[in-house]
Amino acid sequence: MIGRLNHVGVATPSIEQSVALYRDMLGATKIHDKFSMEEQGVWVCFVDLPNSQIELIEPIDDTSPVAGFLKQNPAGGQHHICFEVDDIIAARDEMVAKGARVLGTGEPRIGAHGTPIIFIHPKDMGGVLVELMQSP
Repeated sequence: MIGRLNHVGVATPSIEQSVALYRDMLGATKIHDKFSMEEQGVWVCFVDLPNSQIELIEPIDDTSPVAGFLKQNPAGGQHHICFEVDDIIAARDEMVAKGARVLGTGEPRIGAHGTPIIFIHPKDMGGVLVELMQSP
C-alpha cells in the first residue's frame, strides 16, 4: 500500500524565517510561493529537495490546528510525514480494517497538492502523524 515519501510537514511560526533557514543554512534553491489553504487554516510553502519536499505550514490564525501544535512546540518542528498511495479510499479502508483511526470525518479532503488526503492518528502510527495522499 505505502508508496514514496512525498513530503515532511514542518509546522512553523513563520514561513519566511523557515524559508531563510532552508535556503541559507541548507542550500535549498527551489522554493515555491507561499499560499493559503483557508479550509485547513494554514499557509503553505513547499521546498523542493532532490528526492522529496518539505511542506512548511504556518497557522492563518489561532483557530488553526497547527496553532495548537505551535503552542506545545513554540519554535515549530516536524508535524507529519506524507506517503503516496495509489487509491486513497482503498488505503483508508485498509487502515481502518487494521484498527487505525482516520482523523476528521474519515472522508478524504483535498490537500495542498490538489489530491485527496487523509491523516492517520499518531497514536496508531508509533507517535507520528501520517498523511496518506493519492499519488498526483
